[in-house]
Amino acid sequence: MVNHPQAQAVGAERRLLELGLTLPPPPTPFGAYVEATRTGNLVFFSGMLPVVDRKPRYIGRVGGALTTEDGRNAAETATLSALAAARDFLGSLDRVVRIVKLGVYVATEGDFRDHPKVADGASEMLLSVFGEEKLSGRVVLGVASLPLGVPIELELVLEVED
Repeated sequence: MVNHPQAQAVGAERRLLELGLTLPPPPTPFGAYVEATRTGNLVFFSGMLPVVDRKPRYIGRVGGALTTEDGRNAAETATLSALAAARDFLGSLDRVVRIVKLGVYVATEGDFRDHPKVADGASEMLLSVFGEEKLSGRVVLGVASLPLGVPIELELVLEVED
């Protein structure tokens, strides 16, 4: 993803258009939970997967059946799903004040070491859409498996305005 030079002056919805990004339909739960919940000015999203129309776009572990680039692409897909869920819940991505937390869980083979490169797929997309001033720190963890056999799950917390 390309960092937009006028990120501060342009809203997230406009940047999506300028970047040519089309959001998928918002994800729907695979179980007994909701995709998003708000407390005060924070919105907590359920784990976002690289799934579109309830179908995984990627299956397998990074460093095994999937390459680092596949993992990065899966992180981008999961981020698009997160953005779709955020827009659905908030009505507009322009209501996002900042990203409070980004967690990236990567299903990997035991000797895989490039977790940050995979997670950059999510971080760079968020940077492109929201701008550097709205980014947070992140945590990246390697795990043995994730739901549906996907390689990526994102944890996202946003601060929003009314």
